[in-house]
Amino acid sequence: MREATEQFDTLVLGLGKTGLSCVSYLVDKHERVGVADSGQAPPELQNLKNRYPLVPVFSGEFDEALLRRAKRLALSPGISPAHPAIQTALDEGIEITGDVEIFCQDADAPLIAVTGSNGKSTVVSLLADMLRRSGKRVGLGGNIGAPALDLLAQPAPDYYLLELSSFQLETLSSHRPVASAVLNVSADHMDRYAGLQDYAKTKERIYAGGGTMVINLDDERVRDMRQAGRRVITYSLTRPEADFATRDHAGERWLVNGQSRLIKQSGLNIHGSHNLSNVLACLALGRSVNLPMATMLEAVRSFTGLPHRCEWVAERNGVNWFNDSKGTNVGATLAALNGLSENKKNIHLIAGGDGKGADFSALKNVLSANVKSVILIGRSANEIAGVVTDKETIFYATTMQSAVEAAMMTAAPGDIVLLSPACASFDMFKDYADRGNTFKHCVAAGPPPGAYPKVEE
Repeated sequence: MREATEQFDTLVLGLGKTGLSCVSYLVDKHERVGVADSGQAPPELQNLKNRYPLVPVFSGEFDEALLRRAKRLALSPGISPAHPAIQTALDEGIEITGDVEIFCQDADAPLIAVTGSNGKSTVVSLLADMLRRSGKRVGLGGNIGAPALDLLAQPAPDYYLLELSSFQLETLSSHRPVASAVLNVSADHMDRYAGLQDYAKTKERIYAGGGTMVINLDDERVRDMRQAGRRVITYSLTRPEADFATRDHAGERWLVNGQSRLIKQSGLNIHGSHNLSNVLACLALGRSVNLPMATMLEAVRSFTGLPHRCEWVAERNGVNWFNDSKGTNVGATLAALNGLSENKKNIHLIAGGDGKGADFSALKNVLSANVKSVILIGRSANEIAGVVTDKETIFYATTMQSAVEAAMMTAAPGDIVLLSPACASFDMFKDYADRGNTFKHCVAAGPPPGAYPKVEE
């Protein structure tokens, strides 16, 4: 560890992609910058050394004496403001900030901001296409694609469109979006928050900056975030009074705006009722910035979804396979199960991984109603098994290959096999994409010879 003798305008905590983007932006502004990371080999250490060899790096546990040498601390999303050393710095008057807060202080184009436990990447990706088809230049980033500060290296677009995680919202106070949305709130990152209410309050920060509030009437916690005196656009799958909703007509389910039918569900190229909700959210956000309806619907018709988000993989012997590896929390898995089941008990669910302190009890009723078998992998397998009513439907697997083989030997024509883990991936895979790609590879490889035996716990 280097000796902490320098004084810093900003000390960046955490050296992943976000941390490196902070360093790059602040060095270009001629700030005195340092970096501290609790690991010995941070992910972007070599890139930092190659690009900014004079920027000092301090490894190991955060040192209060080092933090006091900075005028402000720029936290990467993975670093909690509740860390004792950071709290001590805050108590001593040192400013705590994050990359999105720095971005919002310097950005000079209108901002659309989206958060939610699930669906936010799908929403911002589709909304970005709507904006582009409408002739707007878009700077898309944040929790998807480019770190927010990297967007400022390019000419200002017509709109910045940011996907924001709860972690990024913790240090955000200067945003002034023209429109913002909390898509939904379900238990996630309970290892970081005091409880679901604390987590929801963090999500709610996205609405604090003003602008149009896009509200999901189907989510009670989001519905309660509505503020008097604000412009509000609502959407719902179940409430016809919403500005954007669904309605049955002539045997078809339609997306509607008031009394106007917009597009049939059968005209979409994405699956599940949760994705219908995502489309409604996009239409509401697009309306907030006056995008032409015809152009938005053109984007909806051509949108095929994102990899690892209820992604259709294959049909084999009458069984459809879906990859929802991005389903890293209970809410995402509930959405996928409810969206695909169509009230049939025909799903074989592959789930498990690192549960991050989650409560899996919310899965119990849906598993009982919609799931034929549950194939469990990873660290939290036994925790999920505890909420499965019919223990005879549980299989255990030590690898993704054995999990897929179990599903192949169990599923019948008309069934669905769904990878939606309700857990993080890091106990077995590099990330959720690695997990999803492994699943797709195993499905493509086909079934093994002979039956796959049930494995006892």
